[in-house]
Amino acid sequence: MALRFEVLGRFNRARAAQLTLPHFACQTPLFMPVGTQGTIKGLTTDQLEEIGCQIILGNTYHLALRPTSELIDELGGLHKFMNWPRALLTDSGGFQMVSCITNLYVAGIFYTQWHFAYIFQVSLLHLADITEKGVTFQSPVDGKPMLLTPEESIQIQNRIGADIIMALDDVVRTTITGPRIEEAMYRTLRWVDRCIAAHKRPHEQNLFGIVQGGLDPVLRDICVRGLVDRNLPGYAIGGLAGGEDKDSFWRVVAQCTAALPEDKPRYVMGVGYPLDIVVCSALGADMYDCVYPTRTARFGTALVPEGVLKLKHNAMVNDTRPIDPTCACMVCKNYTRAYIHCLVTKDAMGSQLLSYHNLYYMLQLSRNLHSSIVEGRFPECYIIPDSNLCASRNSNVVRFLWQFPKGDVPEWVCNAMDVAGIDISSCCSS
Repeated sequence: MALRFEVLGRFNRARAAQLTLPHFACQTPLFMPVGTQGTIKGLTTDQLEEIGCQIILGNTYHLALRPTSELIDELGGLHKFMNWPRALLTDSGGFQMVSCITNLYVAGIFYTQWHFAYIFQVSLLHLADITEKGVTFQSPVDGKPMLLTPEESIQIQNRIGADIIMALDDVVRTTITGPRIEEAMYRTLRWVDRCIAAHKRPHEQNLFGIVQGGLDPVLRDICVRGLVDRNLPGYAIGGLAGGEDKDSFWRVVAQCTAALPEDKPRYVMGVGYPLDIVVCSALGADMYDCVYPTRTARFGTALVPEGVLKLKHNAMVNDTRPIDPTCACMVCKNYTRAYIHCLVTKDAMGSQLLSYHNLYYMLQLSRNLHSSIVEGRFPECYIIPDSNLCASRNSNVVRFLWQFPKGDVPEWVCNAMDVAGIDISSCCSS
């Protein structure tokens, strides 16, 4: 095991910890930006350090295709290759295999309070064949069949050299029902044994197992117990953020975090909406990743305490305010909404500035969650005079309820916070 996990503070189920990895000592809860091929689009590694990024997530599938794990290994590993001195995490490549996402998007963007741009992607699941041996898929380079086994996934990740590597799991979307869910869960447990056996760098890289089981609490429990029996350095909750309803989402997180070890990190995969992170942290999760902050930036949208700010709108043409007057990032200190509006419609610099701001926002969220738990003020809120807004002086849990000024906090949030032991009734309508 190449990590140390020390809990520094608690509030009911929520916890703040120091996660010490070979390349960096991280503070949790933490958000990990996704650097698919060893880069966060539009930002340098110096800028990522500047805004407090602790871990970058790399995609094994994409790195193995280009520039190849062999080349990365030959050049000294991914840290050296991308000039990143802090921690790295690589996924197993399994999700990309079975998704086989094309670049064809259905024309249609749906706007909600939290989902600025949810794009329907066409999944060519028929291109992936999952068997006990591994995942066979068509190469996006030449169309030839390729096989990814648990052993090959670990060998690739050993060559890449990330601080945390993920076991190959049998990924099934939560919207699927029937015997396929049980099959995938048991196969995930069998595959983790093959990953453990193939792992050649356990004193330098930490292998995390992934809890599967769909929305079935019995299957989730079996998978959790099976992984815990294997005494891995850390554990991830997988198979979520794939279209399930929010009530099912938080209940799976609550069940898994309650059953996973207290002295090991807990990682909820693919979660990146701020409210989701706050709720999951209240339930006892520690780590998150998602493309949302940078992807939504490329659509001209900024993350702000009230939700999202759409810089492409004509209302921004003459707006001389910063994106967020309360934000201390370089973008908010130096540029107006009007200037960024001009850029996002014509110039790549616009998406770069918004990516910088959005990642700063997410990393500041992580820092605020950590400090508020350590200092015992995680759930504090007060009512602003002459307003129905619920706010927090210290940017903790209920700051994110600002987005519901009429007290119409979603029922799933109220239910999740109740299970987490956090009273938000003063922020909710009766």
